[in-house]
Amino acid sequence: MTDTHTDLPWREPAATARRRGTRTVRVWSAGVPAAAAGAAALLVPLFAPLDQQAVDLTAKLLAPSADHPFGTDEVGRDILLRSVHGLRVSLLVGITAALVASVLGLLVGAAAGALGGRTDRLVMRAVDTFTAVPHLLMGIFIVAMFRPGIWPVIASVGLTHWVSTARIVRAEVLSLRSRPYIDAAISGGASRLRVARRHLVPAVLPQAGLAAVLMVPHAIWHESALSFLGLGIPAHQASLGTMINGARGSLLTGEWWPTLFPGLFIIVPTLAIAGLAGVWRERINPRRRSELVL
Repeated sequence: MTDTHTDLPWREPAATARRRGTRTVRVWSAGVPAAAAGAAALLVPLFAPLDQQAVDLTAKLLAPSADHPFGTDEVGRDILLRSVHGLRVSLLVGITAALVASVLGLLVGAAAGALGGRTDRLVMRAVDTFTAVPHLLMGIFIVAMFRPGIWPVIASVGLTHWVSTARIVRAEVLSLRSRPYIDAAISGGASRLRVARRHLVPAVLPQAGLAAVLMVPHAIWHESALSFLGLGIPAHQASLGTMINGARGSLLTGEWWPTLFPGLFIIVPTLAIAGLAGVWRERINPRRRSELVL
């Protein structure tokens, strides 16, 4: 009698297949909105430029319609067009500031972890001191030193959000220093700088890249908060935070669309980017999937 089980094709465990299917759904549900937001921010301003100071009081606070799918604001400007241009500003600030913060955090964390000893303790005490100051308060202080514009906001976000990346990179470097190949390189006469450049920094780049992606939604929210407070971005320039701030009075009279749609342009892309980062983190280290936080 032959064993029928040996004739059956190999099948992956049901839990693994279910996890892979769930991951695919998550990638698509997060990737499509993120790609749509990026494409809109890149392409719409090329084909539909925005006059930042145009006003049409005859079209004031029109409800959503075929001519204005998202309605108009308190001075007659199209909310859809201004929301797309505001999203472009938010993505520019978020991505650039995340890159600045990640590079700065990578350098600080790698230096602290690679040098160790007294240098590590001094650097981490400085990081703890920097962390004690609220990000938003320090960001307001940095923006206040410059004229209103996008680049002061980028500097504000980038210079206040490198701490988390530095901690992650330092922890990974300290873990890598105990590996046998690191000991072999040091025993072979390699300097600390060479070990850090050839072995430690390349090994922590995936974690630093993940930290950068996770920082983009946080930077977008930070930029929107500064714009809502009237800081950084000039008042006439399209910004999602500025649009929400200007629409506060409309809520009292029942016009909900000037607040809802700019808010969705903040929430949906940030959740989509965070979702993609969550899938990426699970692939890097599945055991730490529950630690994913914004």
